[in-house]
Amino acid sequence: MKAKIVPEKINLHPRNLHKFGYDFEALIICSPELKKHVFTNEYDTQTIDFSSPEAVKALNNALLISDYNIQNWDIPQDYLCPPIPGRADYIHYIADLLASSNNEIIPEGDNVVGLDIGIGANCIYPIIGNSVYGWSFVGTDIDENSIQNCKKIIENNSKLIDAVSLQQQIESRFIFKNIILPEDKFAFTICNPPFHNSAVEATKSNIRKVNNLTETKNKTSVLNFGGQNAELWCDGGEIGFITQMIYESAKYPMQVLWFTTLVSKKENLPSIYKTLNKVSAVEIKTIDMAQGQKTSRIVAWTFLSEAQQTAWRF
Repeated sequence: MKAKIVPEKINLHPRNLHKFGYDFEALIICSPELKKHVFTNEYDTQTIDFSSPEAVKALNNALLISDYNIQNWDIPQDYLCPPIPGRADYIHYIADLLASSNNEIIPEGDNVVGLDIGIGANCIYPIIGNSVYGWSFVGTDIDENSIQNCKKIIENNSKLIDAVSLQQQIESRFIFKNIILPEDKFAFTICNPPFHNSAVEATKSNIRKVNNLTETKNKTSVLNFGGQNAELWCDGGEIGFITQMIYESAKYPMQVLWFTTLVSKKENLPSIYKTLNKVSAVEIKTIDMAQGQKTSRIVAWTFLSEAQQTAWRF
Protein backbone atom coordinates (compact mmCIF):
# COMPACT_ATOMS: atom_id res chain seq x y z
CA MET A 1 0.00 0.00 0.00
CA LYS A 2 1.26 3.45 -0.88
CA ALA A 3 2.23 5.63 2.09
CA LYS A 4 -0.11 8.55 2.68
CA ILE A 5 1.81 11.80 2.18
CA VAL A 6 0.26 14.76 3.95
CA PRO A 7 1.66 18.24 3.24
CA GLU A 8 3.43 19.68 6.26
CA LYS A 9 1.70 22.58 7.99
CA ILE A 10 4.51 25.10 7.87
CA ASN A 11 2.84 27.30 10.48
CA LEU A 12 3.12 24.76 13.31
CA HIS A 13 6.28 24.16 15.34
CA PRO A 14 8.63 21.58 13.73
CA ARG A 15 8.29 19.24 16.73
CA ASN A 16 4.49 19.51 16.85
CA LEU A 17 2.97 16.03 16.45
CA HIS A 18 0.03 17.58 14.59
CA LYS A 19 1.95 19.44 11.87
CA PHE A 20 0.80 16.95 9.21
CA GLY A 21 -2.86 17.31 10.08
CA TYR A 22 -5.15 14.58 11.44
CA ASP A 23 -5.22 10.91 10.46
CA PHE A 24 -8.91 10.44 11.18
CA GLU A 25 -8.91 6.71 10.41
CA ALA A 26 -6.24 6.08 13.06
CA LEU A 27 -7.95 8.46 15.52
CA ILE A 28 -11.30 6.66 15.12
CA ILE A 29 -9.58 3.35 15.99
CA CYS A 30 -8.37 5.00 19.24
CA SER A 31 -11.71 6.61 19.96
CA PRO A 32 -14.72 5.22 18.02
CA GLU A 33 -16.88 8.05 19.44
CA LEU A 34 -15.16 10.40 16.96
CA LYS A 35 -16.52 8.54 13.91
CA LYS A 36 -19.97 10.16 13.95
CA HIS A 37 -18.37 13.63 13.71
CA VAL A 38 -16.10 12.91 10.73
CA PHE A 39 -17.20 13.64 7.16
CA THR A 40 -15.60 14.18 3.75
CA ASN A 41 -15.77 17.80 2.56
CA GLU A 42 -15.98 19.21 -0.98
CA TYR A 43 -12.18 18.97 -1.31
CA ASP A 44 -12.39 15.20 -0.72
CA THR A 45 -10.69 15.65 2.66
CA GLN A 46 -11.83 14.10 5.92
CA THR A 47 -12.63 16.69 8.60
CA ILE A 48 -15.04 17.60 11.39
CA ASP A 49 -17.35 20.55 11.99
CA PHE A 50 -15.05 22.80 14.01
CA SER A 51 -18.01 24.98 14.95
CA SER A 52 -19.49 22.04 16.93
CA PRO A 53 -18.45 21.78 20.61
CA GLU A 54 -19.17 18.04 20.63
CA ALA A 55 -17.02 17.42 17.54
CA VAL A 56 -14.09 19.44 18.89
CA LYS A 57 -14.25 17.61 22.23
CA ALA A 58 -14.37 14.22 20.49
CA LEU A 59 -11.34 15.13 18.38
CA ASN A 60 -9.40 16.30 21.43
CA ASN A 61 -10.20 13.10 23.29
CA ALA A 62 -8.97 10.98 20.37
CA LEU A 63 -5.76 13.02 20.04
CA LEU A 64 -5.03 12.70 23.75
CA ILE A 65 -5.44 8.91 23.59
CA SER A 66 -3.48 8.52 20.35
CA ASP A 67 -0.59 10.95 20.82
CA TYR A 68 -0.30 11.57 24.58
CA ASN A 69 -1.44 8.25 26.09
CA ILE A 70 -4.14 9.94 28.19
CA GLN A 71 -7.22 7.91 29.13
CA ASN A 72 -10.68 8.95 30.38
CA TRP A 73 -10.17 12.64 29.62
CA ASP A 74 -13.33 14.70 29.92
CA ILE A 75 -14.42 18.24 30.72
CA PRO A 76 -17.72 19.54 32.11
CA GLN A 77 -20.22 20.99 29.68
CA ASP A 78 -19.52 24.61 28.65
CA TYR A 79 -15.90 24.60 29.84
CA LEU A 80 -13.07 25.61 27.51
CA CYS A 81 -12.05 22.81 25.14
CA PRO A 82 -8.80 24.08 23.66
CA PRO A 83 -7.47 23.15 20.21
CA ILE A 84 -4.61 20.80 21.03
CA PRO A 85 -2.20 21.68 18.17
CA GLY A 86 -2.07 25.31 19.31
CA ARG A 87 -1.52 24.36 22.95
CA ALA A 88 1.22 21.95 21.89
CA ASP A 89 2.93 24.75 19.96
CA TYR A 90 3.12 26.89 23.11
CA ILE A 91 4.79 24.01 24.99
CA HIS A 92 7.33 23.44 22.20
CA TYR A 93 8.24 27.14 22.07
CA ILE A 94 8.68 27.10 25.86
CA ALA A 95 11.13 24.21 25.36
CA ASP A 96 13.10 26.32 22.85
CA LEU A 97 13.05 29.25 25.27
CA LEU A 98 14.48 27.12 28.09
CA ALA A 99 17.12 25.78 25.69
CA SER A 100 18.20 29.36 24.94
CA SER A 101 19.23 29.64 28.62
CA ASN A 102 20.74 26.12 28.70
CA ASN A 103 23.44 25.96 25.99
CA GLU A 104 20.71 25.26 23.38
CA ILE A 105 19.84 21.97 25.08
CA ILE A 106 16.15 21.41 25.91
CA PRO A 107 15.97 20.45 29.59
CA GLU A 108 13.82 17.39 30.17
CA GLY A 109 12.56 15.50 33.21
CA ASP A 110 10.58 16.19 36.35
CA ASN A 111 13.15 18.64 37.74
CA VAL A 112 11.85 21.13 35.18
CA VAL A 113 8.81 22.63 36.91
CA GLY A 114 6.30 24.89 35.18
CA LEU A 115 3.52 27.01 36.66
CA ASP A 116 0.29 26.95 34.64
CA ILE A 117 -1.78 30.05 35.42
CA GLY A 118 -5.43 29.29 34.65
CA ILE A 119 -5.15 25.55 34.08
CA GLY A 120 -8.88 25.38 33.29
CA ALA A 121 -10.84 22.15 33.51
CA ASN A 122 -8.86 20.56 30.68
CA CYS A 123 -5.31 20.25 32.15
CA ILE A 124 -3.93 20.48 28.59
CA TYR A 125 -0.57 22.23 29.13
CA PRO A 126 0.59 19.86 31.91
CA ILE A 127 -0.57 16.84 29.89
CA ILE A 128 1.44 17.86 26.82
CA GLY A 129 4.47 19.17 28.73
CA ASN A 130 4.72 16.01 30.81
CA SER A 131 4.09 13.66 27.89
CA VAL A 132 6.61 15.23 25.51
CA TYR A 133 9.33 16.50 27.86
CA GLY A 134 8.67 14.79 31.20
CA TRP A 135 8.16 18.14 32.96
CA SER A 136 6.31 18.66 36.26
CA PHE A 137 3.64 21.31 36.76
CA VAL A 138 1.75 23.27 39.34
CA GLY A 139 -1.66 24.22 37.93
CA THR A 140 -3.73 27.06 39.38
CA ASP A 141 -7.22 28.38 38.76
CA ILE A 142 -9.78 30.54 40.52
CA ASP A 143 -12.59 28.14 39.56
CA GLU A 144 -13.09 25.23 41.97
CA ASN A 145 -14.90 23.10 39.37
CA SER A 146 -11.89 23.40 37.06
CA ILE A 147 -9.54 22.26 39.80
CA GLN A 148 -11.81 19.32 40.69
CA ASN A 149 -12.05 18.20 37.06
CA CYS A 150 -8.26 18.37 36.61
CA LYS A 151 -7.98 16.26 39.75
CA LYS A 152 -10.16 13.59 38.09
CA ILE A 153 -8.04 13.64 34.91
CA ILE A 154 -4.86 13.26 36.99
CA GLU A 155 -6.32 10.40 39.07
CA ASN A 156 -7.33 8.60 35.86
CA ASN A 157 -3.75 8.75 34.54
CA SER A 158 -1.15 7.42 36.96
CA LYS A 159 1.77 9.04 35.14
CA LEU A 160 0.32 12.47 36.04
CA ILE A 161 -0.18 11.81 39.76
CA ASP A 162 3.37 12.75 40.81
CA ALA A 163 3.85 15.19 37.91
CA VAL A 164 0.97 17.66 38.37
CA SER A 165 -0.17 19.38 41.56
CA LEU A 166 -3.14 21.74 41.78
CA GLN A 167 -3.81 24.87 43.75
CA GLN A 168 -6.89 27.08 43.75
CA GLN A 169 -6.23 30.81 43.69
CA ILE A 170 -8.55 32.02 46.43
CA GLU A 171 -8.05 35.74 45.75
CA SER A 172 -9.20 36.30 42.18
CA ARG A 173 -7.56 39.72 41.83
CA PHE A 174 -4.11 38.15 42.23
CA ILE A 175 -2.13 35.87 39.95
CA PHE A 176 1.10 34.80 41.67
CA LYS A 177 0.30 35.86 45.24
CA ASN A 178 -0.60 32.83 47.41
CA ILE A 179 0.81 30.57 44.69
CA ILE A 180 4.57 31.22 44.48
CA LEU A 181 5.90 30.45 47.96
CA PRO A 182 9.35 31.50 49.27
CA GLU A 183 10.84 28.05 48.66
CA ASP A 184 9.46 27.66 45.11
CA LYS A 185 11.48 27.77 41.90
CA PHE A 186 9.83 27.54 38.49
CA ALA A 187 11.60 27.14 35.16
CA PHE A 188 8.68 28.93 33.49
CA THR A 189 5.17 30.20 33.89
CA ILE A 190 2.60 29.61 31.16
CA CYS A 191 -0.73 31.39 30.68
CA ASN A 192 -3.59 31.73 28.23
CA PRO A 193 -5.19 34.89 29.65
CA PRO A 194 -8.86 35.89 29.29
CA PHE A 195 -9.09 37.80 26.02
CA HIS A 196 -12.18 39.92 26.55
CA ASN A 197 -13.40 42.78 28.76
CA SER A 198 -16.94 41.44 29.22
CA ALA A 199 -19.32 38.59 28.47
CA VAL A 200 -20.89 40.70 25.70
CA GLU A 201 -17.52 41.19 23.97
CA ALA A 202 -16.74 37.45 24.30
CA THR A 203 -20.10 36.52 22.76
CA LYS A 204 -19.66 38.90 19.80
CA SER A 205 -16.16 37.56 19.16
CA ASN A 206 -17.36 33.97 19.20
CA ILE A 207 -20.22 34.69 16.78
CA ARG A 208 -17.64 36.12 14.33
CA LYS A 209 -15.45 33.03 14.79
CA VAL A 210 -18.30 30.58 14.18
CA ASN A 211 -19.48 32.56 11.15
CA ASN A 212 -15.96 32.37 9.71
CA LEU A 213 -15.83 28.61 10.26
CA THR A 214 -19.29 27.93 8.81
CA GLU A 215 -19.53 30.82 6.32
CA THR A 216 -22.94 31.72 7.72
CA LYS A 217 -24.43 34.78 9.38
CA ASN A 218 -25.33 33.25 12.71
CA LYS A 219 -26.67 35.79 15.23
CA THR A 220 -26.43 33.56 18.30
CA SER A 221 -23.28 32.41 20.05
CA VAL A 222 -22.27 28.76 20.01
CA LEU A 223 -19.03 28.36 21.94
CA ASN A 224 -17.34 25.71 19.81
CA PHE A 225 -14.42 25.54 22.21
CA GLY A 226 -16.60 26.30 25.23
CA GLY A 227 -15.50 28.56 28.03
CA GLN A 228 -16.62 29.84 31.41
CA ASN A 229 -16.55 33.51 32.40
CA ALA A 230 -13.11 33.38 34.03
CA GLU A 231 -11.67 31.58 30.99
CA LEU A 232 -12.96 34.06 28.43
CA TRP A 233 -13.19 37.49 30.03
CA CYS A 234 -12.22 39.61 33.04
CA ASP A 235 -12.32 43.28 33.99
CA GLY A 236 -9.69 44.99 31.88
CA GLY A 237 -9.56 42.13 29.38
CA GLU A 238 -6.31 40.69 28.12
CA ILE A 239 -4.22 43.81 28.64
CA GLY A 240 -5.52 44.30 32.19
CA PHE A 241 -4.74 40.70 33.13
CA ILE A 242 -1.25 40.72 31.62
CA THR A 243 -0.40 44.10 33.17
CA GLN A 244 -1.33 42.72 36.60
CA MET A 245 0.76 39.62 35.88
CA ILE A 246 3.82 41.70 34.98
CA TYR A 247 3.64 43.87 38.09
CA GLU A 248 3.25 40.78 40.29
CA SER A 249 6.10 38.96 38.52
CA ALA A 250 8.52 41.66 39.66
CA LYS A 251 7.99 40.47 43.24
CA TYR A 252 9.46 37.03 42.39
CA PRO A 253 12.46 37.97 40.20
CA MET A 254 14.80 35.18 41.33
CA GLN A 255 12.23 32.38 41.61
CA VAL A 256 11.24 32.07 37.95
CA LEU A 257 13.59 31.68 35.00
CA TRP A 258 11.07 32.78 32.33
CA PHE A 259 7.64 34.32 32.82
CA THR A 260 5.49 33.87 29.70
CA THR A 261 1.99 34.58 28.45
CA LEU A 262 0.03 34.29 25.24
CA VAL A 263 -0.94 37.64 23.71
CA SER A 264 -3.85 37.38 21.30
CA LYS A 265 -4.16 41.07 20.40
CA LYS A 266 -1.13 42.51 18.64
CA GLU A 267 -2.20 46.05 19.50
CA ASN A 268 -1.56 45.24 23.18
CA LEU A 269 2.17 44.68 22.64
CA PRO A 270 3.40 48.33 22.99
CA SER A 271 1.64 48.67 26.36
CA ILE A 272 3.04 45.29 27.51
CA TYR A 273 6.60 46.28 26.55
CA LYS A 274 6.19 49.61 28.35
CA THR A 275 5.08 47.86 31.56
CA LEU A 276 7.93 45.34 31.30
CA ASN A 277 10.42 48.20 31.03
CA LYS A 278 8.82 49.86 34.06
CA VAL A 279 9.49 46.79 36.20
CA SER A 280 13.05 46.52 34.82
CA ALA A 281 12.77 43.16 33.04
CA VAL A 282 16.30 42.20 31.98
CA GLU A 283 15.31 40.40 28.76
CA ILE A 284 12.07 40.39 26.77
CA LYS A 285 11.27 38.03 23.90
CA THR A 286 8.29 37.87 21.55
CA ILE A 287 7.67 34.56 19.78
CA ASP A 288 5.20 34.51 16.89
CA MET A 289 2.85 31.55 16.47
CA ALA A 290 0.16 30.68 13.92
CA GLN A 291 -2.41 27.91 13.70
CA GLY A 292 -4.62 27.91 10.64
CA GLN A 293 -6.19 31.34 10.26
CA LYS A 294 -5.36 32.38 13.82
CA THR A 295 -2.18 34.25 14.65
CA SER A 296 -0.91 34.76 18.17
CA ARG A 297 2.32 35.31 20.01
CA ILE A 298 4.07 34.51 23.27
CA VAL A 299 5.69 37.30 25.28
CA ALA A 300 8.42 36.06 27.62
CA TRP A 301 10.46 38.02 30.15
CA THR A 302 13.08 37.36 32.80
CA PHE A 303 14.69 39.31 35.61
CA LEU A 304 17.84 37.19 35.45
CA SER A 305 21.05 38.28 33.75
CA GLU A 306 22.61 36.07 31.10
CA ALA A 307 25.05 34.71 33.69
CA GLN A 308 22.21 33.99 36.13
CA GLN A 309 20.24 32.23 33.40
CA THR A 310 23.23 30.03 32.54
CA ALA A 311 23.70 29.21 36.23
CA TRP A 312 20.05 28.15 36.65
CA ARG A 313 19.80 24.53 37.73
CA PHE A 314 16.87 22.51 36.47
